[in-house]
Parts: sequence; C-alpha cells; structure tokens
Amino acid sequence: MAGPAGDRVSATIKMIPRRMARRRWLGRVDVALRLYLPLTLITVFLLAPFYWMAITAFKPNSELYSGTISPLWVWNPTLEHFTELFARTPFFTWTKNSFVISTVSTGLALLFGVPAGYAMARLRFRGRNAIGLAIFATYLIPGTLLFLPMHQIVNRLGLLDSPFALVVVYPTFLTPFCAWLMAGYFKTIPAELEDCARVDGCSRLGAIWRIAIPLATPGILSAAIFAFTASWNEFLYALTLVTSSDLRTLPLGIVAALLNSDALPWGKLMAGALLGSIPVAFVYSFFVEHYARGLTSGAIKG
Repeated sequence: MAGPAGDRVSATIKMIPRRMARRRWLGRVDVALRLYLPLTLITVFLLAPFYWMAITAFKPNSELYSGTISPLWVWNPTLEHFTELFARTPFFTWTKNSFVISTVSTGLALLFGVPAGYAMARLRFRGRNAIGLAIFATYLIPGTLLFLPMHQIVNRLGLLDSPFALVVVYPTFLTPFCAWLMAGYFKTIPAELEDCARVDGCSRLGAIWRIAIPLATPGILSAAIFAFTASWNEFLYALTLVTSSDLRTLPLGIVAALLNSDALPWGKLMAGALLGSIPVAFVYSFFVEHYARGLTSGAIKG
C-alpha cells in the first residue's frame, strides 16, 4: 500500500510493540504500588521491633549509651550481654520451666478444648449457642480481673509457689479459645463423612477418632501453637503465683533478675528477649502452613 495511508498504517504497526511494552511497564508499576509497596511497608513495620531487639543485644555498652553513634547499626558486635546473662542468671532453668509448663498447659487445653469444640459443632442440645457464647466471653475477660481470685484458689489448693500453679491456671484461659477455634474448624468438615463411618459400623467415638480428628489436624495444630505461645509469653500469673527464682518462667525470670537497679541493662534484657523468642519462632516456622490453614478454615464457617 503506497501513499500517505500506507505510511500511517506502517507507523501504527511499528508503534504496537512500544504500546504493548508501555502497558506491561505500567502494569508492573501498578502491581508494585498496590501490592508490593504496602507489603514492604507492613513487613518493615512488623520486623522493626525485632531488628531493634537484635542489634541492641549485640551492641556493647559504649554504643548503647552513646548519643553520637548511629542507633540503627552495630559497629562493634559483642557477645558480652549473652555471656553475662548465662553466667549471672539461671537462664536455662527458666527456659526448661517455661517449656515444661507451656507443653503441659497446651496438652490440657487441647484435651478439653477439642472435645468441647466438637460438641459445639456437631451435637444439638439445649443451650448450645449460649454455652458457646459463654466460652468465648470467658476468653475475653482480662487477666487483671482474674489473678486475685486465681491467687486465692491456688493458695487454698496448696499449689502456691509451684509450677503446678501455672499448669492449673493457664488452661483456664487457653481452653476457651481452643474450643472456639476447633468448633469453627469442625464445622468445615462434612458431617456426612462421619455418618458414613457410623453406617460401616463405627461408634460415634470411633468416627471421631478415625475421621474427624485426622481431618482436623491443621486446626488442632493451630490451637496448639496459639496455646503454647500464650503460655510461653504469659507474665501476670507467673508473677503473682511463683516467687522462687528456680521455679520462675523465662519472661518473669529475666525481668525479675535484671530490673533490680535504676539503670536498665538494655543489652542483657534484649539478649534474653531474643533467646526467648527463638523457640516460639521455631514452632511457628515449623507449622506455619498448618497454622494459617487452621485459622482461615475455622474463620469462614459460622
């Protein structure tokens, strides 16, 4: 095609690749602005406290209390805070106490919470909705309103200043959340699967053990991770129910041992917090897929 019309067509054809490239570039910019930029800002906001904790744990005192050195970087990393923490405090004893108490409390919370969640999801009885609401409302009661009556109950049981005091108290606020989470997760499992198992000869308990429990494994793991984390980080009940140094949990032991003067030892405090967060981070990283699936599946079913 000759003439001006042909020239216009040729010019238009040549511009097509450039327009497509421009659209692709604008699409990438749009995705970056709408998705990656907010994710980056949220990630920085969430990780900033952990970064500050980490660099503070490795900073020497000369950098910690100097106003002229940049606070966002460690110029002379040191392990002095960790060595002082291990040498002057029973850090490993506190860690063992926290691990044992958190594990036993989590087991008790699941022992009562999983059957309670199944009952609320599957069984039909009078007052079921009221009981479910009461269980969830129990979880919402602040611990500051309960530690005084809990202290009196534990004292009358003769468990004061004992690890058993925390093992008894922790499931009281862990079980309601576990039951509520498991009720939502059991509702996502078709009841027809259990009906088929009962037709084949299983009892209700057999159907629960062989069908419902295996299918609810992600939800159980989610409840276990939450319960373990909550009991590992709990401070108020540990402060009021345990006084002996060798029986303290890790958060209480670090604070009680290090906050004994007017000057705050930020390096040792952050070293203890960093080491104390490693077990919880390990648990989350190991079960993160099951944890996310359990929370989301239990949240979309009413």
